Amino acid sequence: MSGRRVGFCLSEKKRRRMNLDAFREFCAGHGVEVVEIDLTQPLAPQGPFDIIVHKLSDVIVDAERSSKSQQLLTNFQTYVSAHPTTVLLDPLLAMTRLLDRFASYQIMSKLHNSLRDWRICSPPHLEIHSLSDLSSIQQAVTTQGLSFPLICKTRVAHGSLSHEMSLIFSIGSLADVNPPCVLQSFINHGAVLHKVFVVGDRHFCVERPSLKNFPSGPCDRETIFFNSHQVSKPESSSDLTELDEQMPCLPPPSSEAVAALVRELRAQLGMALFGVDVIINTHTHTLTVIDINIFPGYEGVPQFFSCLLSHIQSVLDKQTYTGPQVTDSPESTSSATTGL
Repeated sequence: MSGRRVGFCLSEKKRRRMNLDAFREFCAGHGVEVVEIDLTQPLAPQGPFDIIVHKLSDVIVDAERSSKSQQLLTNFQTYVSAHPTTVLLDPLLAMTRLLDRFASYQIMSKLHNSLRDWRICSPPHLEIHSLSDLSSIQQAVTTQGLSFPLICKTRVAHGSLSHEMSLIFSIGSLADVNPPCVLQSFINHGAVLHKVFVVGDRHFCVERPSLKNFPSGPCDRETIFFNSHQVSKPESSSDLTELDEQMPCLPPPSSEAVAALVRELRAQLGMALFGVDVIINTHTHTLTVIDINIFPGYEGVPQFFSCLLSHIQSVLDKQTYTGPQVTDSPESTSSATTGL
């Protein structure tokens, strides 16, 4: 790895959360140079890069309404297309899909069939595009097998607003949703969330607090609005996470089942850096996937730096032996080598 140059393209917030300065020092100790990429400046003079690690979520989302962000994204795509030997972690198209919960929940819904032997599933969900016909939404909730309470999440899975969610307890309260959004059956899980952090072919499970159990079925309870960060961060303390009843601890997820889930998602997503939120159904003990996250924070994973550098090394070693694998690229992605 001596002499390798690794470009990082991150928002300031992501840079701080990852502690990129510390990672740069860690890499320097292994003969690897970490370069921070400035998208507002020409990329060619900042290179060359053996690999680019990025989280361009802000730019991708803003590009839909900002010509400046669209130009930054275009410049980035142009650069990586012109440098096919530069590995990209992760593919832009894959990341763009996960920024849309409509798309990511469709991926999750297919897990039931592909992972049937492991008893892995995702809750029924419903895409809400608008509230122009509330009666049709109410009917769809019933016909598509959703059950109350329902959890409502924004369509865009990025930014502070994406953490604003609600729990809906009756058909009448569906008027409280703010489209575009997705409804998902809420599954009682003993107030424990298991976050699976993936770094290439390695993964780690970390427990977090989560929403408490609620009685199944519709009721006249008012909609609960909450911020998922305030509920499921390591230091979170919320009335919504306190169980109302004493219940035995649920078994942790099967390590074999989690490994099977990660393998399947890596194949489906074509990504190496992502997270999966899973819960254990209190009634069936089924492993239930409720969200997929792009390049998460990896809080609670002390081995993250060494794992990331190891994955970068393995990807570049593989490229050295096999040569760049250029793939056809849709408009919203690039032709750069992707490192799985």
